[in-house]
Amino acid sequence: MDTVSPPSLLCRVDEIPDGGATAIEDVAGADGESVIVARQGEEVRAWLNICPHAGRRLDYAPGMFLLKDDLLICAVHGACFNRSNGECVAGPCRGEHLRAVTVEVRDGEVWVASVV
Repeated sequence: MDTVSPPSLLCRVDEIPDGGATAIEDVAGADGESVIVARQGEEVRAWLNICPHAGRRLDYAPGMFLLKDDLLICAVHGACFNRSNGECVAGPCRGEHLRAVTVEVRDGEVWVASVV
């Protein structure tokens, strides 16, 4: 997966709970994968919804994530990921990272720029 050309619309910022996260399904530019989109105020970050430990989704129900402080927690094996950079800071895949999705926010909309 490389740079998406042109960028594709992911969602609107107001569809992401402030301080929370949601999943967007079948994302163009991400090989149709589910994408985790997290928001803190106007800052939006995104990753593929795939835990590097076992290749499973992180949500416990579609679009529902375990969040504590600045951590996104995999519902299957408890891996804890830093919401600022996607690094696993505790659990079975410590030191690995979620696969980042570079996003741009324009006029209240979140656009996928690339998958890293």
